[in-house]
Amino acid sequence: MCLVRHGTTPTTGKVLPGRARGLHLSDQGRQEVAAVAERFEGVAVSAVYCSPLERARETAAPIADVVGRPVVIDRGLVECDFGEWTGAELAKLRKLPEWRVVRHWPSGWRFPNGESFMEVQERLHAAIGRYQRDHAGEVVLAVSHADCIKAVLATMLGTPLDLFHRIHVGPCSTSAVAFSTEGPSVIAVNSYGAVWGLPRAGAAGTGTGGRAPRRSRPSDSGDGTGSSGRSERMKP
Repeated sequence: MCLVRHGTTPTTGKVLPGRARGLHLSDQGRQEVAAVAERFEGVAVSAVYCSPLERARETAAPIADVVGRPVVIDRGLVECDFGEWTGAELAKLRKLPEWRVVRHWPSGWRFPNGESFMEVQERLHAAIGRYQRDHAGEVVLAVSHADCIKAVLATMLGTPLDLFHRIHVGPCSTSAVAFSTEGPSVIAVNSYGAVWGLPRAGAAGTGTGGRAPRRSRPSDSGDGTGSSGRSERMKP
């Protein structure tokens, strides 16, 4: 299971964009995406899932093209609903007394008229569980958002949610988890290199039928941001 954060946008590190629509990758972000797509060249990826938000879809599409799989939109991977804080400047939020709760007691925090971190963690755990069931023994790639990926990694590491901010997930970084009968093993966190041990396309038993996957450029789809956990292929 490879988890890729979307690339840099014009607001990365400045604003809490949440689920606001119309936010696209910056020039830097597009360069980052090209680099991460190159790292998956030749890897036997069985499925590519991504958040419905534009910045995630723009990250997933070039990777999917390289590995020859369609992009499947999964609303379970969408960004946290920051409620009334959506679009707020981070510099201003950091001055609020509530910010200490966000950073030091995230398990007890809910964004005003938005989602809680515990709900985010449960939602992502459910999505990962679906991938495990549907793609047992195969490599799955999911493009999501920083807090979402950190919540997954905290679960897999057995780290309390109140400490998940200690995990860093940078733009277009890859984190990876391997599953076995003994449970999950985190094999990469915030990586900007090739992930060790991923099966190569064309090798027997890789979930690609022993053939290199056929390239297929995904087309665009609607960008609904509900979090019901439903998936849909990107349609023309």
